[in-house]
Amino acid sequence: MARPGSGVLVSVNGLGYPPQNLARVVVWEWLNEHGRWRPYSAATCHHIENVLKGDVRGTVVLGQVDAQLASYIIDLQSMHQFRQDTGTMRPVHRNFYEPSSAPGKGVVWEWENDSGSWTPYDMEICVTIQNAYEKQHPWLDLTSLGFCYLIDFNSMVQTNRQSQRKRRLRRRMDLAYPLIMGSIPKSQSWPVGASSGQPCSCQQCILVNSTRAASNAILASQRRKLYGGAAGAPGATGTLNVVRQSNTFAGTTLWSPTSAKAEQVQSPLSSSNFPCSPALPSLPPNNLNRPGTQRISMGTAKGAIPSGVPTLPVKNLTGSGPVHPAMAGMTGILMCAAGLPVCLTRAPKPILHPPPINKSDMKPVPGINGIRRKTKKKHLRKGKNPEDVVRRFTEKVKVAPDEDCTICMERLVMSSGYEGVLQHKGIKPEMVGKLGKCGHIYHLLCLVAMYNNGNKDGSLQCPTCKAIYGEKTGTQPPGKMDYHVIPHCLPGYPEAKTIRIVYDIPAGIQATEHPNPGKRFSARGFPRHCYLPDNDKGRKVLKLLIMAWDRRLIFTIDTSSTTGESDTVVWNEIHHKTEFGSNLTGHGYPDPNYLDNVLTELSAQGVGEDNLKD
Repeated sequence: MARPGSGVLVSVNGLGYPPQNLARVVVWEWLNEHGRWRPYSAATCHHIENVLKGDVRGTVVLGQVDAQLASYIIDLQSMHQFRQDTGTMRPVHRNFYEPSSAPGKGVVWEWENDSGSWTPYDMEICVTIQNAYEKQHPWLDLTSLGFCYLIDFNSMVQTNRQSQRKRRLRRRMDLAYPLIMGSIPKSQSWPVGASSGQPCSCQQCILVNSTRAASNAILASQRRKLYGGAAGAPGATGTLNVVRQSNTFAGTTLWSPTSAKAEQVQSPLSSSNFPCSPALPSLPPNNLNRPGTQRISMGTAKGAIPSGVPTLPVKNLTGSGPVHPAMAGMTGILMCAAGLPVCLTRAPKPILHPPPINKSDMKPVPGINGIRRKTKKKHLRKGKNPEDVVRRFTEKVKVAPDEDCTICMERLVMSSGYEGVLQHKGIKPEMVGKLGKCGHIYHLLCLVAMYNNGNKDGSLQCPTCKAIYGEKTGTQPPGKMDYHVIPHCLPGYPEAKTIRIVYDIPAGIQATEHPNPGKRFSARGFPRHCYLPDNDKGRKVLKLLIMAWDRRLIFTIDTSSTTGESDTVVWNEIHHKTEFGSNLTGHGYPDPNYLDNVLTELSAQGVGEDNLKD
């Protein structure tokens, strides 16, 4: 089937900018690792455009519009997106579409991925699908766009023409992308020139400025050596060894050298941008604002690097903030100024799992009986009578203090705000009680209402100080928990083996205690593997985790804060380490405070060290 008009950007003199009198919809996109341009959301694009109006060379903090993008910033001067915790950078560009196209109308086409969540199509594909949909075509062949998929609008299904696998797709309405008129500024080279005034000293600007400086110093050093040619002859040409970024593992940089013609570069690095940096020689111009996968020309003309001079990698150092990548950038400046070759590596990937392990190498955890726990049936039964539970943990107060009940917000000297809503024999609306351990005072009828809205497991939790009375249980669906020792060490614990915990919960039907009884719930990412050091404190944490599992407190059914999927199994406020050999995501080791932190979280759920038997 012929491809409908896509409404993509209008090319004028090869620059890709529409005439001044035309209105165009603006879509900002970033380049992923597969070479595909992925669109930002409409709200994010509006935010970028607002920043662009104020400063065409400014910095866009994406976390200001989307909390899930808190780690990312866009440097409009270089047209790159930076991830602050890893230093990874990706090209971005500004694309233009017809106002009558899908982004101009706020139409988003999405396909269902393997995890059950929805992923938007690339904008070019989205525009094509919408055009075919508006023309009432029964189907659309995406072969002309380089994809072997067939879209069926009647069944709203995408079919892979090779594997015949089908996926659902949907059309939804969202915020329309920003509309602009008049002249459109050209993309900026990197850097545009000396900045006015003192540079900002915030961590985000430190990251951007240092990355700019390092990249400019690298490319300028190449051009200085390259165009010096043999004996410094002007106009000399040569062949560059282009080194593409590759992954690193265990501190080893893996490079894939190829050969390419020298690329012309523009725009100098001015030391006035960085008053604290060492004085740099006058460098020739450069330009990193080009599409395609990020790559840095690391070599020089043949023979320019003497034999015996090592190529020193400056890695994107990882950490909790942007300072480590910034230090890497500044290191690049110093090395380039000293005439040393420099290479930037892509941020390493997290090591989620240990090396393959034979079943015979898995040993029981010392001091802990068994290797598996299933959800206990007794916690699946209903709790006790609400009045009996409230009376068990409170004592009556004859003279109520003149203060608010923090449950109904009525004065304690008055009747409960639940008067007329709840009626219980023996508990009158004006009766007041004090909790035994913490001493906080509430209307007894309010405590009954709070209990009825909870898990009804025979326990109470003070709404003021969170003290737990009785044995708190959760709403974790049925499953199993395995645990054993494996013969590998976690980072930070070189002398200890590792305890591996494997949680497995299947999808099923929600019970009466869950948000939507009778509706199916999903269970993504199971079995989930978690890790503890096999030492005294690690085994103590495991014992308490087993107790929390028995009380159904590890997981619950709710809406995922990561994917937005509802009615799915999620973690329940007790953090686990799911990254075995690194800590790039924050869910791994080394983390010297983790064991103490998780003990605190378990205690807040009523599973404290006092529950352990000697």
